Amino acid sequence: DAAIIFSDILVIPEAMGLPYQMVEKKGPYFENTIQSASDVAKLTVGNPELNYVYDAIKIVKKELAGRVPVIGFAGAPWTILCYMIEGGGSKTFSKPRGLLYTNPTLAHQLLEKVTITTIDYLKEQIKAGVDIVQLFDSWAGVLSAKQYSEFALKYIEMICKEITEVPVTVFSKGAFNSLEDLGKLPCRTIGLDWQMDAVLSRKLVGENKTLQGNFDPCLLYADETTIVKAVEEMISTFGKDRYIANLGHGVYPDTDPEKVKLFVQAVKSHRY
Repeated sequence: DAAIIFSDILVIPEAMGLPYQMVEKKGPYFENTIQSASDVAKLTVGNPELNYVYDAIKIVKKELAGRVPVIGFAGAPWTILCYMIEGGGSKTFSKPRGLLYTNPTLAHQLLEKVTITTIDYLKEQIKAGVDIVQLFDSWAGVLSAKQYSEFALKYIEMICKEITEVPVTVFSKGAFNSLEDLGKLPCRTIGLDWQMDAVLSRKLVGENKTLQGNFDPCLLYADETTIVKAVEEMISTFGKDRYIANLGHGVYPDTDPEKVKLFVQAVKSHRY
């Protein structure tokens, strides 16, 4: 139903002056990390020079010729901060979480700069032609509800308020305790991961938001009958009002593309 432009979320810190590498079988690696106020002061803020992303959007938009809308996306500020402080992936993200206790002022300074740059990045994607944008807060689940409100939702709200040209989707993986607050954001859609209950999520988020999700990506390893049955159950549980069927996170690298195709077909063939 839509096309999405894939560009890694870490192009933002790179554009701000913090380059990284993608190490095979390990993921992103930052040789230098943010450790002090002077490191934050050195960062470039706003108007990220990511013309290859904007050019890709223009090309795809032209080739699609209006057949389906184009989705743009960016990482949410908290998730971007995690990588800029930690220097790579982590099971605990103890360094960025520790920073919130030891130097919250520095955390806010960095989050503000990332937020400003992300707003400009999304606005350039919109100028290039995307019809909707999505914010991915992949590491929302490592924070308490109180911390998430102060160090994540505050900045997501800033982005949502600035992006008025197209609908905005917010996906905060693992933010179970913040669903009610997510429902208050000035965005159109809330994405749900596979651990978030459909009925409870609707109750907490409210009736005025579209929900998106929450099929477990690991279900795509199952046999065809199991996948189709699970799709039916998922859509029936969410109901037909204000719902976008989707996975509850990304497709895993070893997933059979035919199973992804089956998932899409099962969604499209569903009848209420």
